[in-house]
Amino acid sequence: MLLKQGDKVGIVGCSNALSISSKTKTDELLRTIESLGLIPLCSDFIYEKYSVFSGKASVRGKALMEFYLEPEIKAIFDISGGDIANEILPYLDFQIIKKYHKPFFGYSDLTTIINALYSQTGHPSYLYQIKNLIYDKKVKQQERFVHTLFQDNNDLYNLDYTFIQGERMVGIIVGGNIRCFLKLAGTPYMPDFEDKILFLESMSGDVGLMTTYLNQYKQMGIFRKINGILLGTFTKMEKEKLQPTMEELVVNIVGDEKLPIVKTEEVGHGTNSKCLVIGKKYIF
Repeated sequence: MLLKQGDKVGIVGCSNALSISSKTKTDELLRTIESLGLIPLCSDFIYEKYSVFSGKASVRGKALMEFYLEPEIKAIFDISGGDIANEILPYLDFQIIKKYHKPFFGYSDLTTIINALYSQTGHPSYLYQIKNLIYDKKVKQQERFVHTLFQDNNDLYNLDYTFIQGERMVGIIVGGNIRCFLKLAGTPYMPDFEDKILFLESMSGDVGLMTTYLNQYKQMGIFRKINGILLGTFTKMEKEKLQPTMEELVVNIVGDEKLPIVKTEEVGHGTNSKCLVIGKKYIF
């Protein structure tokens, strides 16, 4: 997907409301987006109005739909995160989204929206936090962003990785945040796992939580259907050097030496994170 100078892009917050105190950083992000040649248009439902909400689920869903229906909006970037993105799913018209498809970018709790967009429309979406453009790795992130989205280069998408087990892995990628993805379990929004690659990452969570989540995936029968697992970064686990490691947990809980498992340090909650395309076929 390509953007060009002067294109308008939508800025939304489908998950937890941003605090009013974060407006300074958001304004910096908007200025940065403008400096790259795009025109950002913000939803009215981004900042806190009460508790964790910027508005009711219905109005947040409507705000997102309005960007899909607006022909001048060429891409949509979600700048929120937290816990509540999945409550807007019933308010999305996936037939309209499929008809007026445009790239949607978000990460963490937006795992729910991104995978629902793929499962319901067949179109890919983008696991990426645009606020990386203003964090400590902003120079490199802005360079990748411009090269990839304006110049059809793959800097933002190309990943370095290593095999933990296996030698080759092919399939369409689904998944995202290990906790948030499980919110789709038992719902019509969960993608089919047959012949897919399951991507997992996390900001928080210790050995106990990771064990719980992985066993739920196993008990759902997912590991028997997929072609492999791609592990991103697990920030707390890796920062605190918790044992057993996430890689060891996955190998032990999956319990299948034939299932390819790949590790990348380039997708997750880190400010250096690249973009993973959910709903796209990858070859490792």
